[in-house]
Amino acid sequence: MNYIGQAFQFLRDHNEGVLATVADGKPQTRVFQVMRAEGTTLFFATSAKKAVYGQLRANPNVEFLVLHEGVSVRCAGSVSFDVPEPTQRWIYDNNPVLPRLYSSYGQLVYFRLPVVHLEYFDLNPTPPIAAHLNLLDGTMHEGFRGEKYSY
Repeated sequence: MNYIGQAFQFLRDHNEGVLATVADGKPQTRVFQVMRAEGTTLFFATSAKKAVYGQLRANPNVEFLVLHEGVSVRCAGSVSFDVPEPTQRWIYDNNPVLPRLYSSYGQLVYFRLPVVHLEYFDLNPTPPIAAHLNLLDGTMHEGFRGEKYSY
């Protein structure tokens, strides 16, 4: 089964999730929206005035988690701020919230998360689906699905 395709379609359909960063060695979480998904890369926007921006600059390693109706997708990797200007403009122009809060696309900072590790978990079928994917080397293994379905 193509869990990568399913996972990224799920993220396009359900774009609000929790972004986890690290500050002073402690996890920090907040709600974020995926502003755009291209291939296996997720794009986000924030303000340089927010604490999350400083956290991302200090330690770019993050996880992003979306949950909806028993399905979750968890993405991990290292963010970068090298988002092309046309993509920045597209994000600003195609998100109804950003123009309400910021006067122009240039008032924001944009970052992307090339997903390196992905977990696709679906509690709806029996047994549940628990797929751990390494997008760097293309490997996949099944995760723990409960003691009845241990391997």
